[in-house]
Amino acid sequence: MKGLKRKAAVLTVAASLAVGSMTACGGAVPADDVVMKVNGEEVSLGVANFYARYQQAQMETSYGSMLGEDMWSQELSEGKTYEDSVKDSVIEDLQMMYLLKEHAKEYNVSLTDEETKKIEETAKAFEENNTQAGKEAVSAQDTATVEEFLELLTIRQKMYDAITKDVDTNVTDEEAAQKSMQYVEFAFSTTNEDGSTKTLSDEEKTKLKETAQSFAANAKTAGDFASYASGAGYEAKTQTFDAESTTPNSELVKAADALKEGEVTGVVESANGYYVAKVTSLLDREATDTEKESIVNQRKSDKYTEVTDGWKKDADISVDKGAWKKVDFEKQGVTVKQEDTTNQEGTTENSTTEGTDTAQ
Repeated sequence: MKGLKRKAAVLTVAASLAVGSMTACGGAVPADDVVMKVNGEEVSLGVANFYARYQQAQMETSYGSMLGEDMWSQELSEGKTYEDSVKDSVIEDLQMMYLLKEHAKEYNVSLTDEETKKIEETAKAFEENNTQAGKEAVSAQDTATVEEFLELLTIRQKMYDAITKDVDTNVTDEEAAQKSMQYVEFAFSTTNEDGSTKTLSDEEKTKLKETAQSFAANAKTAGDFASYASGAGYEAKTQTFDAESTTPNSELVKAADALKEGEVTGVVESANGYYVAKVTSLLDREATDTEKESIVNQRKSDKYTEVTDGWKKDADISVDKGAWKKVDFEKQGVTVKQEDTTNQEGTTENSTTEGTDTAQ
């Protein structure tokens, strides 16, 4: 933004729990203000600001150099900026965190002494490693805000586990079956030495199809599809799939899915080129096991969403938009800077985050 200067700041992220803290010279939001009520429980602007700044740090670190200093005012979708999107997500997450906390007793979920100690240690390290100005910028003038946020995160994970613990984890091979194929693509475009692309003419496409047909005919009798492809000057790629897959191409998947193991497709035409493939396995073990995990995870996600959406539907939630507007990403920037602090076991202990204040 015009007339704004950005001043460097540093933000330390505590080990394993990944909670950020920042040293900076910027104005603090009124942390004790109430930004939201969830079934009567007050949510402080301090906790909301702390979480927002952490999310902001991830975004600025990942996309700041690409989107520029005005990234937060840029429109992500019609009528909504990047800042609007992140702040909406933060509020929605916090609503769910406080609902999970409210229902924790129903699932016998509570913090252990060890978890409480870890939270206190992390909050204390946060306090010690950062300047007063930086802590004020993220509403962490004392350890209370950091501790509350860490408690919410810990309870959320424990509640997810508790809510989903009875989900059926049995998945048969038939339900998760993933096949495998090797394929060669005869593309309708070529790349020149200067990096530009050229699309084939209709006449060139006709000749290319003849080449693909010859390749397919010979591949049917070749013992090793990949070796034959290599000898013919092509690269055979491997892809696992099921009937619903769309990679590398839905038309090719449909053709391959109808074959037995060892059979070769004819020439399959798509919008981008021709394909020829050989089915190498009707049950790829590794891919099938991975799909089983995916199916179980989806079942858990569905169960969790079913339960928590019900709570939210019945909840009495109000947001003070005026208070929430005081959290401004353009005036207070935050980015994550990783430090080389790997221990002997190869585990990263902590990282730092560089923030930037924007002031006129």
